[in-house]
Amino acid sequence: MKLCSFSKNGTSSYGLVTEAGIVDLGRRFAEPDLRAFLAAGDPGKVAALASAAPDYAFDEVAHEPVIPNPDKIICVGLNYHAHIEETGREETPNPVLFARFPGSQIGHGAPLIKPLESDKFDYEGEVAVIIGKPGRRIPEAEALEHVAGYACYNDGSVRDWQKHTHQFMPGKTFAGTGGFGPWMVTADEIPDPTSLHLQTRLNGEVVQDTSVALLVTSIPRLIAYCSTILPLLPGDVIVSGTPGGVGARRNPPLFMKEGDVCEVEVSGIGILRNPVRAEAEAGAAVQATEDA
Repeated sequence: MKLCSFSKNGTSSYGLVTEAGIVDLGRRFAEPDLRAFLAAGDPGKVAALASAAPDYAFDEVAHEPVIPNPDKIICVGLNYHAHIEETGREETPNPVLFARFPGSQIGHGAPLIKPLESDKFDYEGEVAVIIGKPGRRIPEAEALEHVAGYACYNDGSVRDWQKHTHQFMPGKTFAGTGGFGPWMVTADEIPDPTSLHLQTRLNGEVVQDTSVALLVTSIPRLIAYCSTILPLLPGDVIVSGTPGGVGARRNPPLFMKEGDVCEVEVSGIGILRNPVRAEAEAGAAVQATEDA
C-alpha cells in the first residue's frame, strides 16, 4: 500500500494512494493522522478500500511530509563508502547520527527553501525508514518487523552552516529544507530494503545513483542501534544516509538555486519532486503582503 499525508482546503488528513487517486482515510477512521493510524497497528483495515472511488485526484491536494508530526527524526551521516571518500573522512565503527526537526520538513511538490543566509544549499537523496511497531533495544534480527514502510527523502543541507562547528545540526534543519514523500510504501511490499535503488536528479541530470545494499550501516543495524538510545515509536523516521555525488564535493560545486527542480527516486517507492525557491527578503515579503 501507499499511504500519504495531505491537506485539502486547509484541513489536514491522510490517505490511501491508488492509481485512481487518494482515498481519504481521515474521514473514514478515528485516528487523526497517519502517525496515530500506524500506532493503532491495524493497516489491514485499509485493504478493503483498495478499489474504492478516490476522494481526490493526486494533484488536487497539497502534499504534506509523509509523517508531519513524528516524535523524532534521526538522520544518519556518512553511511555510504562513496560519500565517506568524497568527504575525506574515515569510516567510523558506529553510525554518525544527528537530528532534524519536524518543522523543517516539506511534502512532495512543495518548494525547498534556499535560506537567505546561504548560497550553499545542497541536495541529499536518501531512503527514509518509518517505524510502525514500538520497541527498545530491538535485536537486529528482528528490526525489520518494526518497520511500517519506506519513503523518499531529500535531506537538504545548508553546507556553510553545517560547518560552523563539529555538530551538523545547524545546516541540517533550516525551515523548508527537508523533502519527505510523496508517500510511504508499506513494508510488506519491500521485504528486503537492500533491493532498493536510489537516484537523485537535479534539473533532470543524475547526480546521485546507488544501491541501498551499499549502506555502511544497514537498516536493521540502524534500528537496533537507535532503539538502544531511546525507544522507537510509531511514526518515528530514520533517514538512512546519502550516497556520493553531493553538490559540495563536485568540481565546481553544484548547489541548488531558485528555479531548480530536485527529484529523489527510489525503486519500488516513487519519485519525490520539489522545486527550489529562494527565501524572500524580509522587507520584500512584508511589502508583498501589504500590496496584496
